[in-house]
Amino acid sequence: MGDDGRVSGLQLPEGLDWWRREPGGAAWLERLPSLVAACASEWQLSLGDPFPDGHIALVMPGRRADGTPVVLKVNFPDAESAHEADALRTWDGDGAVRLVEEAPQRRALLLERLVPGRQLWDEPDLARADEIAASVLRRLWRPVGPDAPFTQLAEVATRWRHVLPERWDRLGRVFERVLLDEALGWIDRLVPSLPAPVLVHQDFHGGNVLWDERRGWLAIDPKPLAGEPAFDTASLLRDRTGSLADDSWAPTTVRSRLDRLAALLGLDRERMRGWGIVHALAWLEPVEGAGSMHVRVARWLAEA
Repeated sequence: MGDDGRVSGLQLPEGLDWWRREPGGAAWLERLPSLVAACASEWQLSLGDPFPDGHIALVMPGRRADGTPVVLKVNFPDAESAHEADALRTWDGDGAVRLVEEAPQRRALLLERLVPGRQLWDEPDLARADEIAASVLRRLWRPVGPDAPFTQLAEVATRWRHVLPERWDRLGRVFERVLLDEALGWIDRLVPSLPAPVLVHQDFHGGNVLWDERRGWLAIDPKPLAGEPAFDTASLLRDRTGSLADDSWAPTTVRSRLDRLAALLGLDRERMRGWGIVHALAWLEPVEGAGSMHVRVARWLAEA
């Protein structure tokens, strides 16, 4: 650690570079070494190199002074990560990684380290992977009271209702208007009929489900909302994008997964399908364009 409180030689993963194009992103990247140093000092951490595949947050393995293995995560101060710690506290290790410490002013979390940390993506049998995913999701969905800090899905979806047409136009209308109208129609149907809210992960896919030799399969990296279970399958429906891109039967694979997850979780297939379309287009990255797997999965779900 240098005299200025920064972590000497900290090499940020290249996957974080895209933040430089976002408002406040460049300044956050410049601050990361000092944020990490402050966490290391406060929590008495010895830290390893950042995990190289990080592209949203800075994530680093470490150990506490007593030798306990941990993971340090520093988030960009955006709305999606604002209540990650609240969600982890709510789950308290039941279905999700445990929160050890939090520094809200730095958007920093100290987490238990999952060993070996194998991702659900490594399970070659897609049907078996879906069974595992369903078992974890069922543990995460618990009622959310009126005093809970989580943003309501109805609020987020209503905002998407206004933002999606503007983004579609601004991005050069990279997919057909009929698909946009399909998503808007689903928002109009789904929001008024939302059931009592439960805590949902929102970014639940195989890369965010890890194997721990002590406690089994656990979720990480939530972008939590107070929503409905059918919404929380949206990221899972478009999971394994690399495999889907090479799959000549990809539309059938996605539709089969929709049917299988609906059966495993006892959920309304049509609500899952609708939220899958909406979420795919709402999370479309500006650089992805018409060939994006988000757009392709939305099309396949629209026809499912």
